[in-house]
Amino acid sequence: MKHPVLTNKVRLIVWWLVWLFLVLGQSLLFYYAYGKFNYLVIADSLLSLIIYSGISLSLWYPFSFFNTGEIRPGTLISNLALSGAISITIWALITKYTMLLVLPEQNDYIAYWDATFPYRIGTGVFIYGLVVLSYFLFISLSNLSEKNAREARLETLLKETELRMLRSQINPHFLFNSLNSISSLTITDPEKAREMVVKLSEFMRYALSRKDEEPVSLRNELENLRLYLDIEKVRFGDKLTTEETIDPGCLDFKIPVMLLQPLYENAVKHGVYESTETVRIVTHAKFIEGYFEIIISNNYDPAPSSRRGTGTGLLNVTRRLELFYGNKGSIKTSKENGIYSVALYIPVNYL
Repeated sequence: MKHPVLTNKVRLIVWWLVWLFLVLGQSLLFYYAYGKFNYLVIADSLLSLIIYSGISLSLWYPFSFFNTGEIRPGTLISNLALSGAISITIWALITKYTMLLVLPEQNDYIAYWDATFPYRIGTGVFIYGLVVLSYFLFISLSNLSEKNAREARLETLLKETELRMLRSQINPHFLFNSLNSISSLTITDPEKAREMVVKLSEFMRYALSRKDEEPVSLRNELENLRLYLDIEKVRFGDKLTTEETIDPGCLDFKIPVMLLQPLYENAVKHGVYESTETVRIVTHAKFIEGYFEIIISNNYDPAPSSRRGTGTGLLNVTRRLELFYGNKGSIKTSKENGIYSVALYIPVNYL
């Protein structure tokens, strides 16, 4: 595991600021113990805590080795106590003999040392406890961060898996219906069957070449949906007409790939199939109050029908909106005066 202080500039700055505060605190404590304030207090406090800070930085490596989670708590406590005793002893000895080495021969450092020794040991124990607690905190935060990262990766994987599953519900259903129509047309109108096969291949090439996590522009999506509607027009002729009203700028707006196809398929299924009149599918798209609004509407026969849908298409679109936009995206349906409408609201600047 990387050192939590040495590998982070901000933490390293904070580390030295804390040690500077400790120098001031220890100076005041040793002044109280020694009874007077002179150069020994400042020099000794500064040197001792520089030495102790270096020892504390190196303590990370045995600490991270001990704190693997695989040893018993009693053993961990014993190891920490032993490393603390060794660290404090080394710190005290290095400080004492370094000060004796750099100070002039005529000084009263030994007297100063004897007066401050109990406080020095107490300070060493206190600082060691702070260092150990800090390292415990670093490890806990690191483990929590890794756990959150794993959960985020798992959530992303589940989201992608569900998106693939939802997308897989679209193509086979449409392909099954189209192949049935082509099968019938090969007998009644071979030329239309050929035209339908060409358009179907282009439609499926688009559908299969796009990834769920890569949004596409409305322009590309509408181009592909026109292929779908052209396929249906081969089957229904003049019984199906389309109209588009797209505000400037909307064509470049990004939406999830194949999001709209189930809505058009529903319009054909519940409009064209069940009506004896010409059915017009109208598409409106515009920006409104921070949202991209697209409305797909069609006229339908209000008379009761024996054909009942399963609602799979709307559920599919609703769930994909939730996966991509959370509670920011929404879908609304309405029936009024023989017109069935589905409106999607997608937040701008979300994908």
